[in-house]
Amino acid sequence: MKDQVMSGTYFDPSQTHGISRRGLMLVLSSPSGAGKSSISRRLLEEDDNLHLSVSATSRKRRPGEVEGVDYSFVSTEDFQLMVNQNKFLEYAKVFDNYYGTPRAQVEEKMSQGKDVLFDIDWQGTQQLKARARDDLVSVFILPPSIGELENRLNKRGQDTPEVVAGRMSKAADEMSHYPEYDYIVVNIDLEASVRQVKSILMAERLKRDRQTGLTGFVKSLRDGH
Repeated sequence: MKDQVMSGTYFDPSQTHGISRRGLMLVLSSPSGAGKSSISRRLLEEDDNLHLSVSATSRKRRPGEVEGVDYSFVSTEDFQLMVNQNKFLEYAKVFDNYYGTPRAQVEEKMSQGKDVLFDIDWQGTQQLKARARDDLVSVFILPPSIGELENRLNKRGQDTPEVVAGRMSKAADEMSHYPEYDYIVVNIDLEASVRQVKSILMAERLKRDRQTGLTGFVKSLRDGH
């Protein structure tokens, strides 16, 4: 544990000093191709206390998808019922399907001092901000240039030229929402960007209001323990 903390792999006051804390919601947003997924993957691999939010969806499960890992699959009727019962932190309709973040699973993790990573767009982030601003840490990932963004999309080899053009057209609107985020990371280099987001996470974990066990810890120090 100590070596991992000192090496910068992750830092959590609850794990290093035994001070209990409330978890946080870390949101990463970006236009497609800016590197959000790569950064998220690295964070999840290297930080034991960061967990990916599993969305609920009304769409049918695709081959290879695992219930509770990729998504929680529910019927359209059940999704609408959950909306009416205020069980989502955020939700949206994409084409003919609904996607949303169940409130209960996120609240449970945060109450245990665990942090939850969200891969959502600016609209979902706005909903989270309206419902749980004190728990939210939002980061927008920008590309170093428009040319580099297009180059990355083409290098992926996943989309047709028409789809790439559509993603590029959408990127301009997505990037216009950067002022709504707490932090901005320009992803010139993946390693540097991962370090920057880790630094953000480290600082946010140390915020006084999140360290719920701090009062007791300081009292024990003052009492000479």
